[in-house]
Amino acid sequence: MDLLDRAPRYLFFTGKGGVGKTSVACSTAIALADRGRRVLLVCTDPASNLDEVLETTLGSAPTFIAAVTGLAALNLDPEEAARAYRERMVGPYRGVLPDAAIRSIEEQLSGACTVEIAAFDEFSKLLGDARATVGFDHVVFDTAPTGHTLRLLELPAAWTGFLEANVGGTSCLGPLAGLKAQQALYDASRAALTDASATVLVLVARAERSALSEAERTRRELAELGVTRQELVLNGLFEATDRGDRMAVALQARGKRALAEMPAGVGALPRTRIGLMPFGLVGVAALRALLAPDQRAPLLTVSPQASDIAPALGPLSDLLPELARAPHGVILTMGKGGVGKTTVAVTIAVELARRGLRVHLTTTDPAAHVQGALGDAVAGLRVTRIDPEAETRAYRDEVLRTTGAGLDAAGRALLEEDLRSPCTEEVAVFRAFARVVDQGERELVVIDTAPTGHTLLLLDAAESYHREVLRTRGTAPDEVRKLLPRLRDPEYTRVVLVTLAEATPVHEAAALQRDLERAEIHPFAWVINQSLTPLRVTDPVLVQRRASEARYLREVAALSPRVALVPLASGDAWHAGRLDLLAVAPARAAPEER
Repeated sequence: MDLLDRAPRYLFFTGKGGVGKTSVACSTAIALADRGRRVLLVCTDPASNLDEVLETTLGSAPTFIAAVTGLAALNLDPEEAARAYRERMVGPYRGVLPDAAIRSIEEQLSGACTVEIAAFDEFSKLLGDARATVGFDHVVFDTAPTGHTLRLLELPAAWTGFLEANVGGTSCLGPLAGLKAQQALYDASRAALTDASATVLVLVARAERSALSEAERTRRELAELGVTRQELVLNGLFEATDRGDRMAVALQARGKRALAEMPAGVGALPRTRIGLMPFGLVGVAALRALLAPDQRAPLLTVSPQASDIAPALGPLSDLLPELARAPHGVILTMGKGGVGKTTVAVTIAVELARRGLRVHLTTTDPAAHVQGALGDAVAGLRVTRIDPEAETRAYRDEVLRTTGAGLDAAGRALLEEDLRSPCTEEVAVFRAFARVVDQGERELVVIDTAPTGHTLLLLDAAESYHREVLRTRGTAPDEVRKLLPRLRDPEYTRVVLVTLAEATPVHEAAALQRDLERAEIHPFAWVINQSLTPLRVTDPVLVQRRASEARYLREVAALSPRVALVPLASGDAWHAGRLDLLAVAPARAAPEER
């Protein structure tokens, strides 16, 4: 891997969900450490799975990995960062101000704005303050899926510009004195990101049109931010070794078509190719083998006997009658990035529209792909997206038209400054989400959500906003006041958890289910997507991967009474406006296993 020979101090790995960012970032960090470098591996994803992949319990401080000399890792936990940030803000006033005043300040700092700035502070320290990483030669960032990562990388410029322009001394986080003190750190973070001698941004993609298109979009947006040193890793490339396996041959052909159609910009980047592994990438041995083909043989296992294959599960079409029972309400697809939430959401929306229901399909994902996945228009189906920029403009205009109407010139100027804060976007998107959920009173709304971490932050905002409304009986819009009760109502909201039959997606979805249930939101069903289990395959890599699915199918079956199994499609998920193996193919064991 040439990137190892030219690795600068900071390496960022980003890309569409499910392309293998964490695996590639971990393997790179291990390989650098094996070369004698001191490496800090940092996960910025709110739904981090670094602990499982490295088989080490991690926190917000560096933890050394026992199996790799010179490697330490940590998770940037937004909630923990927010708790520490709130205590820094509130702590000096405890015992000085009345308890009621302290509670009021804590409530003010309980929203998404505080989570964002707190997590960003921690990120900025690692990137902009050399003292924070003085013991390491390299800092490797494993980031959240693209939309969330772009937001993170835009923040140095956004917060710096806001602080430079704000003269009133206030913000959505209260007095700006504390933030002003951080401006030098934000400036240093921005400088490090745009310094080609210090930072490389590695776009990880698979040989899929959607992943390569998103890599190109990300390349352009990062270049506009001044991040010009970029490289491409093509991960999970598949070459069929058994030409008699029709699925294997079709998958290889699909990948070659996608690479042939790769956008020119991303195709011109320095490139590293990594083949599809026949084993799960959990544990240091597997991660080392990703970049070292000679270490792969001991990781291969024998295919299980027929009795070890999980029992057949029903197809996605089995869920549709109950989903179609009510002509209104909300269906949310949730899960880890890259598991196929968008495809499943589109499939459900189209099938419900074909049954004569009035359906509204939308997305909360900053890297929205709904329209691209849908293709041709479908009668009875309306498609939209929550556009953060448009929602922010509309929200600013609304606040200035209402709250700002009675202010004098000075007061209006202060309000305008406050609304230029990057936090305004979080509030605007949250309001838009509440509005979309409200539309479930009049039609059936299918919402393709952002990857897990971003979705959890959105739902956390719903809970904190709901508490604030209950406490103050304020003037929040009706749809915001009703949001959390609607999400908790199983007759109104049905959550479909989407996963792959692999360790990390299953365990992340299981953790999401636990988080939802703590918020009194109970998932309706699980969908195991892109499964080899229903298919007959003979190619050695596919046989090995198929065998590894059984344990995860059993795990999911124990977590939910409703589980649907979607076979891996040999072509694009959608072609000429029709479904390919998604809602119609039954889940069957291969003939030799019956």
